[in-house]
Amino acid sequence: MSPDRAVLERAIDRGEREGGNVEFKERLTKDLHLTDGKLESLAAQLRHRVLSGDGEAIYVIGVTDDGGIAGITRQAFSESMDVLSLLTDEAGAHIDQVRTWGVDGDSEGNGLVGVATVREGAGIEDHDHIVVGTAGHVDHGKSTLVGSLVTGEQDDGEGNTRSFLDVQPHEVERGLSADLSYGVYGFDESGPVRMDNPHRKGDRARVVEEADRLVSFVDTVGHEPWLRTTIRGIVGQKLDYGLLTVAADDGPTKTTREHMGILLATELPIIVAITKADLVDETQIATVEREVEGLLRDVDKTPLRVDRHGVDTALDEISETVIPIVTTSAVTGKGLDILDELFEQLPKTGSTTADERFRMYVDRTYNVTGVGAVASGTIKAGEVEAGDELLIGPMPNGRFRETEVRSIEMHYHRVDRATAGRIVGIALKGIEEEAIERGMVLLPRDADPDPVQEFEAEVMVLNHPTRIGPGYEPVVHLETVSEAAAFYPENEQLLPGDTGRATVRFKFRPYLVEEGQRFVFREGHSKGVGTVRNID
Repeated sequence: MSPDRAVLERAIDRGEREGGNVEFKERLTKDLHLTDGKLESLAAQLRHRVLSGDGEAIYVIGVTDDGGIAGITRQAFSESMDVLSLLTDEAGAHIDQVRTWGVDGDSEGNGLVGVATVREGAGIEDHDHIVVGTAGHVDHGKSTLVGSLVTGEQDDGEGNTRSFLDVQPHEVERGLSADLSYGVYGFDESGPVRMDNPHRKGDRARVVEEADRLVSFVDTVGHEPWLRTTIRGIVGQKLDYGLLTVAADDGPTKTTREHMGILLATELPIIVAITKADLVDETQIATVEREVEGLLRDVDKTPLRVDRHGVDTALDEISETVIPIVTTSAVTGKGLDILDELFEQLPKTGSTTADERFRMYVDRTYNVTGVGAVASGTIKAGEVEAGDELLIGPMPNGRFRETEVRSIEMHYHRVDRATAGRIVGIALKGIEEEAIERGMVLLPRDADPDPVQEFEAEVMVLNHPTRIGPGYEPVVHLETVSEAAAFYPENEQLLPGDTGRATVRFKFRPYLVEEGQRFVFREGHSKGVGTVRNID
């Protein structure tokens, strides 16, 4: 029996008894269980179960009154979760976690049984929360550093803490990240709140629940063939800070310069972490520190050595032009306490005003058994709540579809609402995962979006072997959109270092683009940055 299924077996063994916190339901339906009087009665029953369990109740769905596993269809299970969510709202509680299993002997794979953990309170309160995007050359210790920060564990010198962030078996095997991965830790009045076992989803959820301040890492890819994924991680998320790693045994590389250019193009405040200080002597560390300082001065930035000037000075001075430098080692722990101090106190930079409306660009999609399609991304503006009616699109034909928020999770913790800057997964009703694509956007139902296939932009050519003429086709990275586009410069050409106006036309389909959005474009070794100026 798998450890996961043991949760189900324990709940059934405990049984549904008076004074207990376990409740058996074969299914919950809107027509039967939300009628007048029934809702209040079931909510009272739920409150009783929560109080009996010292703030926690277990609802087993898909079983008979005596605990026999019956199983229900996926559609019936989804409806049951919708009804249970309404009951928890009525009872002043929230669904914290849902687990599902297939029913033995169901050859069609349509029978489900599930366990929902219900906790008292209206769910997680909004946190003081910053999002940090990491970048750096492959094997410069980026993921290992983040792994040590979120766990508090020192690395073994072989990159064991980096495995806490990898999402694919082949990434662990090769020691390379091939897609974006995420980590989280936080702080309360006693100090850091870290993960004991990052491979366990519930442990990430615990950090989110306990911490008063959260730090989420969007860990990007260091290997050159996946540079477009790195750009997506930096441009497509609502980041507050960038963390650029430079290995002490290697120094700044071409990829370091590339990643720094992308971070600077987004106008983010940046921290540079010199990693792997345990592998070299003090002379080599000093050499790399000077190289990093020179690299920053070459692009008109002011380096600030935190070991010389202190954390308070770094907190006061960090900006788009002043860049703190911290020398670290994930093996010895050197410099990790300094990063903790910085991340505990750094202010949020990507704040949103209360009157902004909800907007989230889709970065990932997946399907959760018993829940359905989930769209994941970083909320760009406004806030979203379970039950909100939304639009999603544009579809390839430029149209938007109606949907509804079934539930919201942040680092595997169920929340009732989430605001700008939060990395969330939103379970959606009325749409299949196959219909959702990266680059689509979620908006309020009454929004009137006008997707476009071309727009006017101000662009700067950072690097190109010759001139850029009409019809030049790089890949444009705008929010989570990564799409080939044709450029038509206003004056027929743009040379390296030039800034000018151009018409940008997506090659295959329209997207939702807004004035003021910044983007990166790249083709081979050529690259540049731009700002959307006109979408008429």
